[in-house]
Amino acid sequence: MPDGTWLVVGLGNPGPTYAFHRHNVGHMVIDELARRADSPLAVARLMRAAVCQTRVGAGGIGGVGADAARVVLVKPRTFMNESGGPVAKLLAYHRAKPDHLIVLHDELDLDPGQLRIKFGGGDNGHNGLRSIRKSVGTGDYHRVRIGIGRPPGRQEPADYVLSNFRASQRVDLEIEIGRAADAVELLVREGLAAAQNRFNG
Repeated sequence: MPDGTWLVVGLGNPGPTYAFHRHNVGHMVIDELARRADSPLAVARLMRAAVCQTRVGAGGIGGVGADAARVVLVKPRTFMNESGGPVAKLLAYHRAKPDHLIVLHDELDLDPGQLRIKFGGGDNGHNGLRSIRKSVGTGDYHRVRIGIGRPPGRQEPADYVLSNFRASQRVDLEIEIGRAADAVELLVREGLAAAQNRFNG
């Protein structure tokens, strides 16, 4: 079990208008992890985020015991392009290092149903990732990339990510949110290689 506190951040935009947008899948996964942990998110106003603290051990999230790693679940309450501020503040507050940061985000370059886990890399035009790099000072953190696919026809990517999932996609979306939550638990519990071997295939 890795030492130190893990910060798990789901990217999205705040408020009910954006709640079911493709850009908000990171928020959706945090909600699922908080549900599993039976630990509701609470607003930390000074941090500009909704957070909860839990642990991940051999029995999963919400577990107890000496082997359970401390985990802070985070939904920034800023807009996507300002996500870095809350992330940097929370890393400092919890004395967590960037290599113990996991960011969940939507990915245009992956088809719906695809999931990829990696450490480091570029921002690929994603405003949330760009903001985190600017505020934290590095891109060397874990990413769980959740595929949403490319927009159909000539629809602009910016309009596509700020649109709701179709009703016909909701069942598959729930499955993918569950898989992404599973990936976070495995990443914390067993490390990057184990999570990639299971989910990157």
